[in-house]
Amino acid sequence: MADNRQANGEGNGLRRHFGRWLARRIPPARSVTLDQRRIFIFPSLPGLFFAVLLLLILLTAINYQNNMAYAVAFLLATLFVISTLHTYANLAGLTLHALSASPAFPGQRSQFRVRVQRAGKATHYALRLSWPQGSDSVVSLVDRDSCEVTLYVPVGARGWFNPGRLLLESRYPLGLLRCWTWLDLDLQALVYPRPLITSAPPGVASERPEGTAVETAGSDDFHGFRSYRQGDALRQVHWKGVARGHPPQSKVYGSYASHSAWLDWEAFADASGEHRLSYLCYWVLALERRGEDYGLRLPGVEIAPASGEAHQSRVLAALAVHQLAGGGGK
Repeated sequence: MADNRQANGEGNGLRRHFGRWLARRIPPARSVTLDQRRIFIFPSLPGLFFAVLLLLILLTAINYQNNMAYAVAFLLATLFVISTLHTYANLAGLTLHALSASPAFPGQRSQFRVRVQRAGKATHYALRLSWPQGSDSVVSLVDRDSCEVTLYVPVGARGWFNPGRLLLESRYPLGLLRCWTWLDLDLQALVYPRPLITSAPPGVASERPEGTAVETAGSDDFHGFRSYRQGDALRQVHWKGVARGHPPQSKVYGSYASHSAWLDWEAFADASGEHRLSYLCYWVLALERRGEDYGLRLPGVEIAPASGEAHQSRVLAALAVHQLAGGGGK
């Protein structure tokens, strides 16, 4: 067990060291052009077998002094060298541009868009792009100067999601060598809170016709009386009626429902910060589906009521980034 922990620690240390070295060699950027400093090349598994076969043929030629074996060995060695040059040239000169990343909810996949552009009229074949744990795509630049690639990556928790370094690789033309690069395109996706179903907060229309009275805690608008319930505040009790011998009643204060609802952070005071954001997120989606106007109040943030896709995106973005630097909304 101790040996395994030590080995894992050494492996993690090597990965951290490699990550720091890679960050210095290929720093984050929205656009990267590939040159010899940013491209790595190494024999693939078939290439290693090819090298072993080449060595065996050469040893046989030396042992038996066979000119034909020498010719085959030198021919294959030349083929390997030429393949190395072509494999490197298939990536050299390419420029990758970060375009956009679509927002998503936890558990979904975000859509990352990247443009691959060639320099001049050089042709590039079988370019494979992928992010860790995400989808991959294979493209070629033959009769076009650039192409857009869409990749899908599962996102994590609420906030900004960084997919890591993009892998671009090629084994063209013979598959004997693998040429690749790891690029940090400085592209992040916004992850919204996870929607959690909850009852309507005070003041939300909740399918009532516009103008219907809604009981609302903390309102100063008198609405009427109802039977006394255990737990009602003493200031709500209609003491004059009690003095006249009537059954205890409580005063009801309310507001009028409209299609402009306020989603307020304080409406879910009994919930934790992340749960509050999830409840608010659920009602943003619900009110948007119903076509109602809604606004948002968070500590330090207020967005006026409106509706529509742009408004929904703005409200959800405010929920997604709320107090991230402070360790979550509490």
